[in-house]
Amino acid sequence: LIEPDRRANANGLVGMVQGLMFIVTSVLSGLSVGLLGMGWTIVVALGFTALAYVHLLTLRMPEERRPAATDAKGSFDLRGSYAAVLAIAGLFALIIFSTFNNFVGGVYMALMDPYGLEMFPVELWGTFFAVGATGFIVGGALVGKFGLGANPLKTMLIAVAVMGLLGALFTIREWPWLYVLGIWLYLALVPIVEAAEQTVIQQVVPLPRQGRVFGFAMAFESAAAPITAFIIAPIAQFWIIPYARSQEGSAQLAPLLGEGTSRGIALVFLVAGVVMIVASLLAFLTPVYGRVTESYREKAVQERAAKEG
Repeated sequence: LIEPDRRANANGLVGMVQGLMFIVTSVLSGLSVGLLGMGWTIVVALGFTALAYVHLLTLRMPEERRPAATDAKGSFDLRGSYAAVLAIAGLFALIIFSTFNNFVGGVYMALMDPYGLEMFPVELWGTFFAVGATGFIVGGALVGKFGLGANPLKTMLIAVAVMGLLGALFTIREWPWLYVLGIWLYLALVPIVEAAEQTVIQQVVPLPRQGRVFGFAMAFESAAAPITAFIIAPIAQFWIIPYARSQEGSAQLAPLLGEGTSRGIALVFLVAGVVMIVASLLAFLTPVYGRVTESYREKAVQERAAKEG
């Protein structure tokens, strides 16, 4: 639907939609949990989900006059999806990197709310997180306006490194303003990272195979963060946080992380951020980075030549 030279911008606008979703759900969920409790919050959530489903039933999409060509076999072509990914040099490694990045992101997914709830009442935390989520809109708008540059993969790795730096530092002290500002900056980079990966896949993967490649990537990447969240949450609760709140642990962490009730979570965030920085910088040195970059550049030249011809 989108011309090749505008796909990065369109992918950025998707981030703006995600930002609006985060803002609305953060405010409403915070107020609902704080004022109504979890039981009624679940009822309200189910009600809104039902309304959304009914709305979808009213939508109509024009049918394709001529179905797109495909070499898929059957309705669930896992082998074909895997083959489609391997057909592009370095693409599987890109998906693995994004999956690893989501593994680290699961740390923040599991512990960001507990950290915020240590600082704010639940009603206020939902509002403050919504303020932070406006970063999604700004980041998506910037991509929509300026794109991702000549090499979206390079842009993605730089953004991941900066996200790691922010994740390591936004809880370096137990200051509410630092936490909200760090969340805002962190979330402003998320649309850049996601748009970059989508743009690379849209460019280097032939159109008949893109559905399977996106599905394969989504299956891997979406499963990563919840797995990490399930692992890190009990580790933090039963070992890291009690250590950080003990007299010995508090004294050892104070020079680096200051004092406060959430220094254990801050320590986890610091380590996770350093891991993100190291992983993204090492990715620049891999042969895969060069192969995917070259594939993207060749496809861009081919599409530009076809358009001019």
